[in-house]
Amino acid sequence: MASVTLRGVKKSFQDTEILHGVDITIPEGSFTVLVGPSGCGKSTLLRMLAGLEEVTGGEIFIGEKCVNTMQPKERDIAMVFQNYALYPHMTVRDNMAFSLMLAKADKADSDARVKRAAEILGLTELLERFPRQLSGGQRQRVAMGRAIVRDPQVFLFDEPLSNLDAKLRVQMRTEIKALHQRLKTTSVYVTHDQIEAMTMGDQIVVMRDGIVEQVGGPLELYENPANTFVAGFIGSPAMNMLPGKLRHLNGSTAIELRDGITITVKNYIVGSEGQEALFGTRPEHLIIDPAGQITVTANVIEPTGADTFVSCELASTPMTIVFHERMNIVPSQTLKLRPDVSKCHLFDAASGVVL
Repeated sequence: MASVTLRGVKKSFQDTEILHGVDITIPEGSFTVLVGPSGCGKSTLLRMLAGLEEVTGGEIFIGEKCVNTMQPKERDIAMVFQNYALYPHMTVRDNMAFSLMLAKADKADSDARVKRAAEILGLTELLERFPRQLSGGQRQRVAMGRAIVRDPQVFLFDEPLSNLDAKLRVQMRTEIKALHQRLKTTSVYVTHDQIEAMTMGDQIVVMRDGIVEQVGGPLELYENPANTFVAGFIGSPAMNMLPGKLRHLNGSTAIELRDGITITVKNYIVGSEGQEALFGTRPEHLIIDPAGQITVTANVIEPTGADTFVSCELASTPMTIVFHERMNIVPSQTLKLRPDVSKCHLFDAASGVVL
């Protein structure tokens, strides 16, 4: 195992800068997820860690070694790709042992490593099959087994579940997390799926347009987002953002929403009277209350079994409510809502930064 440190890492393709000075510390033994929308630079960053892309600026350390100029095979990492990258003419056993064969490892040691990895991943009965005879989930296990046999300092995962169906993705992310808990190898995992990030990572790095927006644990990012981007990206459905103006009343801060409702949210915070702001509340933190200050009309009701999702609007601003129970709500029904002000957030409307 080894820690991974990125210091001011930049990447440019010709005159276009993709990464703008990224600083990340990945502790030894952690499972760190790089998450963000397509094109934010997360896969490029992973490929730079692997040595598949050159670093334009800054330094990358694996353990105590700066690896900027090291070849991929010298970095002691193993990478699991999105498309499995298995050799179709080789059996599962040979695919898993291939990197050891290239390294001219002792055959007895190679066989022992393949056997151990196959036992961990439930592949023992499939060792003599070819990739074409496997399901998508089994192929992904073989790709992970090929990485495990190398016993690297760092595992790199590049959106490994994106080719799987929804049910299998849930199963495989559980298996990958269990694998990490067993091996405790430092892992860096790239995904655009925030549910994967929340359920798998013990550290999440949220990226946008080549910069790091926030780093923290899943619940830290969920409960204390640094800005509107993180608040909207982490959590599903996304946090509701209701525009309004700050008001300071008797030592407390309130926000006056566009429909004239004033909600006192917390003790005095920095911000000028009348400042344009956004009132952020998670969909599950809105409670039906006959005395509630917010009045909306239900537009679309989506029952999922355990939860009920309700889409509505407040002063032309879309909102979503989540009830963790079955609700007898019908379209066009009027709802009185009370936000849980102990869990709400205020953001500056111009910069998006939390107040």
